[in-house]
Amino acid sequence: MRVWGSIFAALYDRVMAATEEAGLAEHRQRLLAIAAGRVLEIGGGTGANLPFFGKGVTELVIAEPEAPMARRLQRKLAGYRIPTRVVRVPAEQLPFDAESFDDVVCTLVLCTVADPVRALSEVRRVLKPQGRLLLIEHVRSEDPRLAGWQDRLRRPWSWFGCGCQCNRATVESLRAGGFSVAELRREMLPKAPAIVRPLVVGAAARAR
Repeated sequence: MRVWGSIFAALYDRVMAATEEAGLAEHRQRLLAIAAGRVLEIGGGTGANLPFFGKGVTELVIAEPEAPMARRLQRKLAGYRIPTRVVRVPAEQLPFDAESFDDVVCTLVLCTVADPVRALSEVRRVLKPQGRLLLIEHVRSEDPRLAGWQDRLRRPWSWFGCGCQCNRATVESLRAGGFSVAELRREMLPKAPAIVRPLVVGAAARAR
């Protein structure tokens, strides 16, 4: 798995290129344009979000636990316009003070964390009271037939996707982690296998 992780990181941008061009990059651009202040990104991967952070971001901290991804991400930061640092930590153990970030960003990452509810609870902890969780995540389908295929294919897909779980009930995990999901909308991930096509996009606020 360690060898495949290095290969996966090397191929990731090329594998995702058609999906980005077909609409994922537009989702990133529209969502991240509203990010502001001190921002934490969970699972920054190879840095696909870097071109889309706007002028309102004063500092960017990226938590990326996987070494092959972190190395590629670090190379893209040379000359980057926003003060940025990469921290090699998992989402479930964020080494940051409570209420220390204005926004947190998660894009296509909650499918791979070991414990999504714990990770989201950590995100809530480090967010300021009026902060937002900005996310683009593929999720369990609302169609029972497709959800059944997601369940059946979860294990082989996770081998291919370095731990990606195609049947994650992420909206339910958000609620369990202390977030309101009123501002999330359902979309479809373009040019992607059917089992990872159902998508949620938008902002989640800390539940009162």
